[in-house]
Amino acid sequence: MAAREVSKQPRKQRLAVYRAPLHIKHKFLNASLSEDLVKEYGVKRLPVRKDDVVKIMRGDWAGHEGKVIRVDLKRTRIYVEGVTIKKADGTPVPYSIHPSKVLIVKLGAVDKVREKIIERRKVASEGGS
Repeated sequence: MAAREVSKQPRKQRLAVYRAPLHIKHKFLNASLSEDLVKEYGVKRLPVRKDDVVKIMRGDWAGHEGKVIRVDLKRTRIYVEGVTIKKADGTPVPYSIHPSKVLIVKLGAVDKVREKIIERRKVASEGGS
C-alpha cells in the first residue's frame, strides 16, 4: 500500500488542520519554552496547559505576560489572563491567541503525564543528535 499523498494546496492544508481529530489537534498546542526552562527540562517545546504562565511574543499583545485561563483544543487557541477586548457595549471579552505565538515562562503543574512527555522528548532529542 502506497503512502498517502499530502496536498501542497493551502486550502487543502487549512482544511486538513480544521478537520483533524482532537488527538492530532493536541499536537498543535505546542509552545516554545523559555531558555531557563529549556536548560531545566532539556526540551524546547511543550503543549500549553491551563495555569502555565506565558509571554505573548507576537501581535497587539506582544510583551504581555499572564496565566493561561483556558485552552480551546477545538479552535487551537489559548486565553491569557488580562488579555481582553471590549465589545461594543463596553463589556470585556477574553481574546484568543494561537499557542505558537507565546513563550512558556513558567510551567503550572508538572504531573505524571507531563513528565512522560518530557522524558519521551528528551530521549528523542538525544537519539536524534
